[in-house]
Amino acid sequence: MPADQIQYSEKYFDDKFEYRHVILPADLAKHVPKSHLMTETEWRNLGIQQSPGWVHYMMHAPEPHVILFRRKRVEEEETRILPTTTTSSANNVNVCA
Repeated sequence: MPADQIQYSEKYFDDKFEYRHVILPADLAKHVPKSHLMTETEWRNLGIQQSPGWVHYMMHAPEPHVILFRRKRVEEEETRILPTTTTSSANNVNVCA
């Protein structure tokens, strides 16, 4: 199967999910089920490759060759260096330096 002809969109976001769509060539698109959303196993068997967590969440009947995916948006944990705390001798108050 022509997995090298599969086109992947850039990711796009809202406040809850990140999204992407995948465009299949015609010979793969005919294998997309019309009766249900695909499981991860089904879309991987078509040759779609992406990181874990993506879910086929919607069908767009006029374009069955466009597969719509989303996954929950997870904010990257910020790696922060916490400021050191010093004590001011004048009034014995903790001050972040």
